[in-house]
Amino acid sequence: MNAQKIVGLVEPYLFFNGRCEEAIEFYTKNLGAEVIMSIRYKDSPEPHPEGMLPPGYENKIMHATVKIGKSKVMASDGCGGETKFDGFSLSLAVETEPEAERAFAALSAGGTVTMPLSKTFWSPKFGMLTDKFGVGWMISVFHDPNS
Repeated sequence: MNAQKIVGLVEPYLFFNGRCEEAIEFYTKNLGAEVIMSIRYKDSPEPHPEGMLPPGYENKIMHATVKIGKSKVMASDGCGGETKFDGFSLSLAVETEPEAERAFAALSAGGTVTMPLSKTFWSPKFGMLTDKFGVGWMISVFHDPNS
């Protein structure tokens, strides 16, 4: 069976279980993220089904899109429940070692470093961490093996 080619984008959609606004502010401050759009549950043009939202979620973020570098990440507070960011990491590739060091230090504040930023065979600087929201990150410097 031959699969049909999909034309589109794959963009991460992160659910922060009530901490979306805090996460967006953190990424804006530390990565220069740009909020492209944000809508709160109370501003939805359609009513939410009865019992869908936990009490007090009216002012929480229903949907947001932020731009980090050249990529977009979508985010929400979700509808309650546990937040788990298991089985994937966001990969941030930057142009210079100082950029990598700055991003790594900023994202690891309040989080956990799983691999310190160091030289690897594929990058002059590469490291892994989990930020204070539980999101895994891999930070690297673009490497041109022909240079």
